[in-house]
Amino acid sequence: MSLKHVIELYEVMDSKHVNGKVVKEYLHNVNPSADVMVKTITVDNASTDFIKVVVKGKNGKSSGGSAPTLGVIGRLGGIGARPEMTGFVSDGDGALACMAGAAKTLDMALKGDQLEGDIIFATHICPAAPILPHEPVPFMNSPVDMSVMNEHEVDPEMDAILSIDTTKGNSVCNHKGFAITPTVKEGYILKISDDLLHVYTQTAGISPVILPITTQDITPYGNGLFHINSILQPAVATASPVVGVAITTESTVAGCATGATHVTDVENVVRFSLEVAKIYGANRCSFYDEEQFARIEQLYGSMNHLQTKGNEMNIHG
Repeated sequence: MSLKHVIELYEVMDSKHVNGKVVKEYLHNVNPSADVMVKTITVDNASTDFIKVVVKGKNGKSSGGSAPTLGVIGRLGGIGARPEMTGFVSDGDGALACMAGAAKTLDMALKGDQLEGDIIFATHICPAAPILPHEPVPFMNSPVDMSVMNEHEVDPEMDAILSIDTTKGNSVCNHKGFAITPTVKEGYILKISDDLLHVYTQTAGISPVILPITTQDITPYGNGLFHINSILQPAVATASPVVGVAITTESTVAGCATGATHVTDVENVVRFSLEVAKIYGANRCSFYDEEQFARIEQLYGSMNHLQTKGNEMNIHG
């Protein structure tokens, strides 16, 4: 059960003074041997701390093994919108779930339950992010560009990625809890993974809830197209398969809203992510069908131009 870590990290992150170093100290208190890296990036007097946690597996690539590596990315604009808003914002749930997952996995390893493959947890900590106008409710923006976020969060060692993001500011997924997306790989929206559907029913205890996504959602930010949010932005920066794990609500809630974090929903996402990690590293979980992907590329060609900003230069030129 990861609820303890969710609650404790919520208290750590619900502070004007929190930064990557503070979160790193928490993780080292959980497991003194934790491999945690923090890097501060500053742009135009605004900054955020990127934090990456590598939890080694018994047969992980970092130790010379062959087990695949799962990436768990906490995607968000910021955990706070100070000074406009006071306290931890809804948008911070992605970072909270990601770091709670890291804490639980580190605790498991300390107790002898080391997973088969490596897991890389990556997110960023910013208690004073800007607010961005968006419909139907405002978004949280980030002090750094999306390409910078992908650069520091999408690791080349990640063979598959779960991208966790608060997804409450919409009218297309009216469910309190969490939902998953179809797999996105190199510009293609693929069939939903049967293995991930099974893990969903096992951990959530209900029938799977799927977040509908569109072609616009899997293209890079900054191209002038509508995006449901940034949940699938990691997919523009990798050839590895990416699945979004959306923390959702029945009502439409702004990312900059405070008092909107439901710790039990966040804990459900942590358990889902760790159960995926257990079987993915053991080669018992597939994010996509490799034969089907090869076939669709054979029939229709590459779609990786959707990972770029397309003909924008031609349009403006």
